[in-house]
Amino acid sequence: VQLQASGGGLVQPGESLRLSCAVTGSSLHRSAIGWFRQAPGKEREGVACISSGAGNTYYAESVKGRFTISRDSAKNMIYLQMSSLRPEDTAVYSCATDGKLGSVFCDEPDYWGQGTLVTVSS
Repeated sequence: VQLQASGGGLVQPGESLRLSCAVTGSSLHRSAIGWFRQAPGKEREGVACISSGAGNTYYAESVKGRFTISRDSAKNMIYLQMSSLRPEDTAVYSCATDGKLGSVFCDEPDYWGQGTLVTVSS
């Protein structure tokens, strides 16, 4: 399984940005896929996750109501729509999956894509 994140950039507080994750080597419906982020000097944290099958979604409390994870099976892409961005959202964002059939949560990914930097600053 290979993943490649893209779409990062510099935005001002309050603005929106959409990240994309191209997935190859696996169907989006097979495994849970999530977005993670790591800010400078901080530990990596899970941001959003979409389960295999039905595609149930889960979010960190810090992004609930502002971020939306979605998938496009035809394009084998995962998206993270981010709105009302804050300076504390600044981080390198990566997409990842455990690649396991039927996984629901994104607790222990084994496959990681190269991250994309999001900077929120005025």
